[in-house]
Amino acid sequence: MLRTVLTTTAIATAMSGPALAQSATEVLDTYADIAEANYGDSLEAARVLQEAVSALIETPSADTMAAAREAWLEARVPYQQTEVFRFGNPIVDDWEGKVNAWPLDEGLIDYVDGAYGGPTDANQLAALNVIANPTFTLSGQEIDATEITPDLLENTLHEVDGIEANVATGYHAVEFLLWGQDLNGHDDGAGNRPWTDYAQGDACTNDNCDRRADYLSAATDLLVSDLEWITAQWAEGGEARDTLMADEQAGLSAILTGMGSLSYGETAGERMRLGLMLNDPEEEHSCFADNTHNDHYYNGVGIRNIYLGRYVRTDGTTVSGPSLSDLVAARNPELDKEMRSRLADAVLALGRIKTAAEAGFAYDEMLARGNEGGEALIMGGVDGLVGQTRSIERVVAELELGGIEIEGSDSLDNPSAVFQ
Repeated sequence: MLRTVLTTTAIATAMSGPALAQSATEVLDTYADIAEANYGDSLEAARVLQEAVSALIETPSADTMAAAREAWLEARVPYQQTEVFRFGNPIVDDWEGKVNAWPLDEGLIDYVDGAYGGPTDANQLAALNVIANPTFTLSGQEIDATEITPDLLENTLHEVDGIEANVATGYHAVEFLLWGQDLNGHDDGAGNRPWTDYAQGDACTNDNCDRRADYLSAATDLLVSDLEWITAQWAEGGEARDTLMADEQAGLSAILTGMGSLSYGETAGERMRLGLMLNDPEEEHSCFADNTHNDHYYNGVGIRNIYLGRYVRTDGTTVSGPSLSDLVAARNPELDKEMRSRLADAVLALGRIKTAAEAGFAYDEMLARGNEGGEALIMGGVDGLVGQTRSIERVVAELELGGIEIEGSDSLDNPSAVFQ
C-alpha cells in the first residue's frame, strides 16, 4: 500500500501526546510496507532464478549456464536491500542464516581444487562432498543422501555439527554451484565452472552431474520457499509486522538497530575492513561470482531506503510513506540534514567501488596487499558507512530511544585482535 509522506510541518504539529504516537505508527507502517515489497521482489527474482536453473538442468549449455548466472546476479539486487531488516527483528535473524549465510566451506557440497585442503580440526566436514557421496557418516550416524532434497539440505546438512561454515543452503550455495571456486586469487576473474558439470552421459565433467543438478534444484527450490515464508511474515497479519507494530518505541528501536548494525559491524567491519586487513579474496561476500561490489552497494541503498521511507521496486514503482527522516526533521532539522548527507555520502562511496569493479578493477584486485587504489576505494566505503553510523547514533539519542546495541567488529573496534 503506497502512503503519502507527512510534511515536516504536519509532524511538528503532532509532536505531543497521542498525535506523536500516531505519527510513529505511520513510520512503522511504511517500514513494514517496504519490507513486504522488498522481500516480495526478492521472491519474484528467485522464481526467475528457479526457472533459469530448471532450463540449465533440462538443457545444459553455455547459454543456459550464462542465463542462470545472470538470474542469480539479478536476484541479489533486491535481496541485499533487505539486509537492513536484520539485527532489529528477531524473526528475520532466526530465518536469515538459511538464506544468506557466508562464508562457506564449499567442499561440504561439491568437488574443490586440491589446494583447498581437507578436513581440519575446526571443521571435519570441510571436504565432505555430499554430491559425490550418496551415503556418509555424521556424528557416528550413517546418512542416506541417495536422494538430494530440500529437507536433506536444510535439516541434515546446513550448519551441521553447529559449524557456521557448513553452509548447505541459500544464495551462496547456489552461487557456488553456478560458478564454482574462484581460483584467480587477486587476479581478475570469477569462478569458471563448466556448463558440462550439468551435462549427462559421456559429456559430463567432474562426475556426478545428475546429483549436482539435484542439489542445485533442491537449493533453489528451498530459497524460493524460504522467501515465500518471510514475505508472508511482513504482510497484513504476518508475525513480523504484528510484532513491529505492537510497541512503537521498540519498533523504532528495531529500525535503527538494523540500520546501524548493517552499516557498522556487518558491512563496514566484517565484510569490508576485515577483508582488507587480511588481504584475502576469500573474505569477499560473493567470492564465487565476484559480485561483492554490488552486495556492498545495495546494502547501502537499503539503509538509505529505510531512513527516507522510500523503496523503488524492481518494476519501477515506488513504496513510500512517513519516515524516520520526517520524525527527526520535526525535532532537529539540522540532524536530519546531516543524516541525509551521510547516507548520500556512503552510497556515493560504495558506488565508486561498484563503478570501478564494473570497469574492470575487480574487488579481488582491490584487496591485494599494496594496492593503494583498491585500499582507498574500500576504505572510502568503510569511512562512509562509519560516518553514517555516527549520525544514526545521534538520531537514536534525539528520538530518546534507549537500550539500542549496534553490532561491532574487531576490525573496527579492536584491530589487533584480528591477528591473534
